[in-house]
Amino acid sequence: MAKKAKKKGGNPATIALNKKAKHEFFIEERIEAGIALEGWEVKSLRAGRISLVESYVTIKDGEAYLFGATITPLPTASTHIQPDPTRTRKLLLHRRELDRLIGQVERKGFTLVPLAMYWKRGLAKVEIGLAKGKKLHDKRASDKDRDWQRDRQRILKKG
Repeated sequence: MAKKAKKKGGNPATIALNKKAKHEFFIEERIEAGIALEGWEVKSLRAGRISLVESYVTIKDGEAYLFGATITPLPTASTHIQPDPTRTRKLLLHRRELDRLIGQVERKGFTLVPLAMYWKRGLAKVEIGLAKGKKLHDKRASDKDRDWQRDRQRILKKG
């Protein structure tokens, strides 16, 4: 049998990443959540038509919701529905996880930020980060550390 050719790029299960979140926040904890989607949204996700950049997670009435995530509908979407690209989507979490997140957000001043969306056993999952905001000097320090790590790798590679 012939070996399969490896695809270049990231993990094929990854749909979208929110790189801006790592720059804007200190990520304390990561939580996996399911997401309630409509059929046209699943088709658009398979085509990779999602943006998590301006999105955030809020907790309302004991439920978690994803706001601001843009899923662009495919041009071949059904004609009998009117797709809303930025609609609010419910996140599926266990009650124990929700209670713990509510306590962290309300008492300790954390915020919930979507970090990534990916496929897991055919289901779309969202990785949520329990995060604290960075100040300007924190962002500068993390940029400086990242640049130093990159330069150090170059130096070590050259020998």
